[in-house]
Amino acid sequence: MSGRPKLVLASASPRRLALLQQIGIEPDALRPADVDETPAKGETARTLAKRLARTKAELALRQIDREPDLAGAFIVTADTVVALGRRILPKAEMMDEAANCLHLLSGRTHRVYTSVCVVTPSRAIRQKLVQTRVRFKRLGREEMESYLASGEWRGKAGGYAIQGIAGAFVIKLIGSYTAVVGLPLAETAAMLRGDGYPLYLNWLSGPV
Repeated sequence: MSGRPKLVLASASPRRLALLQQIGIEPDALRPADVDETPAKGETARTLAKRLARTKAELALRQIDREPDLAGAFIVTADTVVALGRRILPKAEMMDEAANCLHLLSGRTHRVYTSVCVVTPSRAIRQKLVQTRVRFKRLGREEMESYLASGEWRGKAGGYAIQGIAGAFVIKLIGSYTAVVGLPLAETAAMLRGDGYPLYLNWLSGPV
């Protein structure tokens, strides 16, 4: 990317990296920002997603400003929160958490909130929140047990990964599929282009 602005993805998520690569962006560096994702008392899912994405952006900015090679780089961060009504579902780490999520989501519509932040070379922070509605089919016992045995749910918001096996559970989606995966591509691309990132130049050279 000689002569082009650098871009840093402040995430350890392989899904977010793959999504950026899908639209022709190969980050110059990965700088995961580790934050406490515990909701504050009374905090809504949309507020939590926005707060975590912005906190990650601020942490990444402080880190990158100590690295001369990345001075002036664009920074992209995001956070995804799954909610059923006002109930925020966890990023499942234990099987009982994942099982509880599946029972709650079975046959019902839930919302996925993904907030993306773009830090510009001038160090302004742009933020966008994307809401997607997802409806699951009614899950049978064998489906739930088999999915839990797969381990795919581990570390996933709401205990599932729509881009994996759990895609078979989704009967309706209104909004952004890529936001549910972890990064809303249309919105992210528009934010980057709006602040001068030459996205289309990457397309002219073919796939990354």
